[in-house]
Amino acid sequence: MPPWILYSCVVIVLWGVVGLFQKLGASRISARSLLVWLTVGYLLLVPILLLRTQISGLSWRTIMIGTLGGFTNGLGAWYLFASLEAGAKASVAVPLTALNPLVTIALALPFLGERLTVLQWGGATAAIVAGAMLSYEKEAS
Repeated sequence: MPPWILYSCVVIVLWGVVGLFQKLGASRISARSLLVWLTVGYLLLVPILLLRTQISGLSWRTIMIGTLGGFTNGLGAWYLFASLEAGAKASVAVPLTALNPLVTIALALPFLGERLTVLQWGGATAAIVAGAMLSYEKEAS
């Protein structure tokens, strides 16, 4: 088994658990406060990552891409926390935000010149349908 499959499985478990922590946090503190504590969690990883990472010699462009990635990730987390704080069900909001690869696909096509196979287009379409089904709620009578 290629290592990336194991890493991807670990991500599934960790991000599945984090959805629970996010809802627990959002029901106790504000979305802003929760984002601060999320950032503290990231900062706790920095010493570990620095031991295993070569950071000297990075170009300004590479640093900017990493920083913008972190900024958009943090901003996205803040909006997720705000939706949970506003009463969204974790079982709906967190999986719905997992449709973010659809945005990546839309951006990768023109900017990276990537192409999808028919099967991959089918998967993207199924994800859209699943998101609609997941977020559907009957109006209270």
